[in-house]
Amino acid sequence: MGRARNSDSGQISILLIGMMSVSLLLILGVIGATSMQLSRIQLLDAADAAALDAADSIAEATVYEDGVGDGLQLTSDGVVAAASENVAQRVRPGRVASWNIAAGTGTPDGRTAVVVLQGQAAIPLISQALNVFGSSITITVQSSARSDVN
Repeated sequence: MGRARNSDSGQISILLIGMMSVSLLLILGVIGATSMQLSRIQLLDAADAAALDAADSIAEATVYEDGVGDGLQLTSDGVVAAASENVAQRVRPGRVASWNIAAGTGTPDGRTAVVVLQGQAAIPLISQALNVFGSSITITVQSSARSDVN
């Protein structure tokens, strides 16, 4: 007598491969999202420091002509210069492949320093895959600071 042939033979391996693929994609997604969030936090920290430094920069011409008054008078060129110098002196975090001061950095009212920092995030495994297609993950953060005289 021959054995009865089971039509479900080998179906569990397809199920296991599918479940492992879904699990791997979930794990990679969580790693990528966490790494992007950490990169954003590090960029925001650098933007905060640059904005604080820029808020303390002085437009010397206005101080000597008009005095200090209620607060330091800022110029957009002075804010960009101070923020650029601050970012250049900082050690770039390992999760950030590159960064630069972006458009929008300056002072909208002559009293508030606004710094826009843009960086390319280095996400494990995902960045390498995107580089193959000529793309990358760009994160842009904005921070503002104001220096008032009491």
